[in-house]
Amino acid sequence: MWVRTWAFLDWCFFGPASARAGGLGTLLRVVRYPYAVVRDLSRGEINLRAMGLVYTTLLSLIPLLAFSFAILKVFGGHRDLQPIIYEFFRPVGDTAAAELTARVMQFASRVSSGVVGSLGLALLAWTLVGTIKKVEDSFNFVWHVEQPRSFARRLAEYTTLLIAGPVLVVGFLGLSHAALSSAPVQEMVRLPLLQRLRGTGISVAPYIMVTAFFTALYMMIPNTRVHWRAALTGAVVGGVLWAAVGKMFTAFVVYSTRLTIVYAGFAFVVAALLWTYFGWLILLAGAQLSFYVQNPTYLRLGLQQLRLSSEELEQLALKLMYFVGRAHVAGGRRWTVNRLATELGLPGIAVAQMAVSLERAGLLIVTDDDELVPARDLGRIGVHEILQLARSQRSGHVAPRNLPIPPVDRLLAAMDEARRRCSGDLTLRDLVDEVVRPTLAIARGKSDGR
Repeated sequence: MWVRTWAFLDWCFFGPASARAGGLGTLLRVVRYPYAVVRDLSRGEINLRAMGLVYTTLLSLIPLLAFSFAILKVFGGHRDLQPIIYEFFRPVGDTAAAELTARVMQFASRVSSGVVGSLGLALLAWTLVGTIKKVEDSFNFVWHVEQPRSFARRLAEYTTLLIAGPVLVVGFLGLSHAALSSAPVQEMVRLPLLQRLRGTGISVAPYIMVTAFFTALYMMIPNTRVHWRAALTGAVVGGVLWAAVGKMFTAFVVYSTRLTIVYAGFAFVVAALLWTYFGWLILLAGAQLSFYVQNPTYLRLGLQQLRLSSEELEQLALKLMYFVGRAHVAGGRRWTVNRLATELGLPGIAVAQMAVSLERAGLLIVTDDDELVPARDLGRIGVHEILQLARSQRSGHVAPRNLPIPPVDRLLAAMDEARRRCSGDLTLRDLVDEVVRPTLAIARGKSDGR
């Protein structure tokens, strides 16, 4: 039932109606973005990663705060972390948030004061780095990034983030408090209009701060280039959801008596776990939306594994090389993987995988700017060579045993020879120049005679 329901919704949002001009087509093309995110959430992969991040968050929260304490003590601003932690736990209720904040601050101060030994500090640091790596892996999963950061790059960037992050956050809060408490600002806010603006600013400030934080995460964590418009779009939606779900969760915790009756004194711990899960789920959902905004060709595929048939792989290889060769001859703008994916109506991962295969075969070069250029003269790139490469794409699984069956082997060899004779000495230059080769003309005449 659910399979047919999702198939019907896919037909509604990606079928002929969505391609029409007018208000209905525009509405369908806009609504399919949140629909794709909800569809991916229902399939469970993002939910599992959010659950795993809850566990790693609990392990790394104390080491992160202890490390931040050690950094901020140099600047005398370690106490400014307390309101940040309180804001994170506020949706579980004021009383529970205050208790959780006090306990976390107490544990973090003990760790930063040297209560644990060198082995304990090493384990805490390993837990912290492992948590950041799991966050990066989750974002890379959402962004379809298969290659993570190298160990050296990861160590350098994580260390910079851990040192600069707390200083920037606390510095921003300190400057904000100093600016708001200054005499000129206090004189200005006494005006009636500015008092209203101040109230509006206070109510909007959490949304702005969460949106800015989400935007920074979406741009820095994935091991790929993220456009700021896509990151900002996902961050705005994620920030609004974070604040809205936080208020609903607070109301649920405050007015729900069953949670306290069942879990007694551990009710606030359970509420903190639930809120941490919802927080990660919202953060990953916003990252998924930002990915779709930057890569709309993935909207229909989602998180499913891409599987192309042999015929589709051959068509993709020929079309990719044709576009690249034509741009090379015409001297126009070079093609990139994303532009080709949009032109062909395919997810970028399909074009990227084929481009990598063609590059390994020496037919294509991917420049530092992700532009595609031929690896050699177009007259020296045979069409049969391109087709043979597309047909030899492997799934990565173990190849079956080569069991000789004479009738089957003769049939396959004859079909391969017929394909080779049909393509003849046709090259990519001939395709780009649209020259009809004699072998193709003969084959076409035979097929018309039948």
